[in-house]
Amino acid sequence: MVLLEAGKLPHHNYVNIWGLPELRGIEITDSHITLGALTTYTEVQHHPVLQNEFPMLCQAASETGGLAIQNRGTLGGNIVNASPAADSPPALLAYDAEIELVWSEGSRWLPYQNFHTGYKQMLLGPHELLARVRMPRNTRGATHYYRKVGTRKAQAISKVCLAAVARLDHDQIGDVRLALGSVAPIVVRCVQTENSLRGRKPDAETIKSAGATLSHEISPIDDIRSTADYRLQVAKNLLTGFLLTLRS
Repeated sequence: MVLLEAGKLPHHNYVNIWGLPELRGIEITDSHITLGALTTYTEVQHHPVLQNEFPMLCQAASETGGLAIQNRGTLGGNIVNASPAADSPPALLAYDAEIELVWSEGSRWLPYQNFHTGYKQMLLGPHELLARVRMPRNTRGATHYYRKVGTRKAQAISKVCLAAVARLDHDQIGDVRLALGSVAPIVVRCVQTENSLRGRKPDAETIKSAGATLSHEISPIDDIRSTADYRLQVAKNLLTGFLLTLRS
């Protein structure tokens, strides 16, 4: 609707999918949690399994817009809107989410990490609909870190957003996943930086090295909300903050 009112979408008939029960509901199995594309930010915040095992997604939902937006805005809408500054996608990337696309003749699952291909571009065919989001329940015992930096503490579009999750194994970083928003044409999973961290202690040398790797992996720009230099420095600061939490 924002794009429509801005004159960037043609005026024609639209279909309201709000009432489709097939796109609603949160399902729990031993291995995964699956959320319908119409799951609202408010529903995300209040679900006990998400609160306990996926706190970054709950925090992202709480920092999206105001109460009215949280009651109406949906996880699927945030994904398909494809903004690199969206709040929930970094958490979904860090939690290794998959998404289900459906059409009249079937469906397919694909890693969310591969879904966005460029600014406002995605692997969604003209005949397909985003139906569900699925995350593996493998986060117990991990450190979760979500930080959104904006002009205000509420109802602000992020200048930089980091979602990170990791485990220590004998004081060394084991499984680690990092995702950043507002630093590239799409929300990015920082695989190179992850690889530079695995097997190392979260000490000063590792923090410095990881920051250098991150600087080459992201490509922030100057725009109306911020500058490339600011975004790069803040992204490195957030990474440092995350790694310091692993030491505490």
